[in-house]
Amino acid sequence: MRSPISQQITTIRPSGIRRFFDLVSEMKDAVSLGVGEPDFDTPWHIRDEGIHSLDIGRTFYTSNAGLKELKEEICKYLDRHYGLKYEPSDETLVTVGGSEAIDIAMRAMTDPGDEIIIPQPSYVSYEPCAILAGGKPVIIELKEENEFRLTKRELLDAITDKTKILVMPFPNNPTGAIMEKEDLEEIAKVCIEKDIFVLSDEIYSALTYKGEHISIASIPGMRERTVVINGFSKSHAMTGWRLGYACGPKVIIEQMLKIHQFAIMCAPTTSQYAAVEALRAGDEDVENMRQEYDGRRRFLMHRFRQMGLKCFEPFGAFYVFPSIQQFNMSSEEFAEELLKSQKVAVVPGTAFGDCGEGFLRISYAYSLDALKVALDRMEAFIKELNK
Repeated sequence: MRSPISQQITTIRPSGIRRFFDLVSEMKDAVSLGVGEPDFDTPWHIRDEGIHSLDIGRTFYTSNAGLKELKEEICKYLDRHYGLKYEPSDETLVTVGGSEAIDIAMRAMTDPGDEIIIPQPSYVSYEPCAILAGGKPVIIELKEENEFRLTKRELLDAITDKTKILVMPFPNNPTGAIMEKEDLEEIAKVCIEKDIFVLSDEIYSALTYKGEHISIASIPGMRERTVVINGFSKSHAMTGWRLGYACGPKVIIEQMLKIHQFAIMCAPTTSQYAAVEALRAGDEDVENMRQEYDGRRRFLMHRFRQMGLKCFEPFGAFYVFPSIQQFNMSSEEFAEELLKSQKVAVVPGTAFGDCGEGFLRISYAYSLDALKVALDRMEAFIKELNK
């Protein structure tokens, strides 16, 4: 019997994040710092709106592109916070999480053989989505000495006559790196000169700790060549509601909508009504969570210094990316031994690209108490290694 499996899908590796998540779920008294999910509950006023929508029978399909009032609130939110102006009617699409938006944006924009530049370390979905869209991923290995920012020189070196899309994964998962305005201006010049489109994943835009987040779409000349992707999972602690969105030029959004229509139909109705409330009245919730994350971030950096563990200071998302190169162990070996000996789960940097070797991703989307326990155990582990 011939194989029922596509050859293309067999070339894609399973997520390295889930492997460690599965291991720790079976281990008693383990502390996990591996999953990028807020430890906060969705604020009550947002949950109440979702409950209310069920109580009054709003259990129908919405428009394929999303509720009109939600798209309007998305556009108001992006204008209010980032100075981005989009039309709700034809430049805004509500998706099932940011991950769906990434997938359908790549499929809508990519022809077979088009090259998609992906800076790494970065979110695990970009490379598989590029392959499944028929594109060719081209990896730029970001460097610690540049604070894991993308530089103009690195981008120019990666561009060929087949380059179509640049993925901009900032604020970055797993490194916590950000791109400031002057960094983005240099990248924008290259994109305009070389006629490259940008997929800007800004799911962590509300969680920055050094000035305000700047979207590359706000740089002159970039709005018409950028698809901005965002959502509610990280900013509003709404991971399980599975809701995201994409905003961009009409010509791209209308093609993304086709794929969304045939594959998904529409995002969950209950989640959409809750998200309207999140955008209208949730700014204070987001700010409170951001301040709490910032405190945890500073605590981790302090503890790393005490341990003698090298880590550049991240200013975005809720991850730190410490170096473990001094221990002459691979990232996977270090993470496995830490889990076995101290019951602390972290993610090897290689889960986010080969250039993540020598680093770990540690999430601080956990309580300060859990972080203290985990860091004390990690310090004990490092002392044993240094004997």
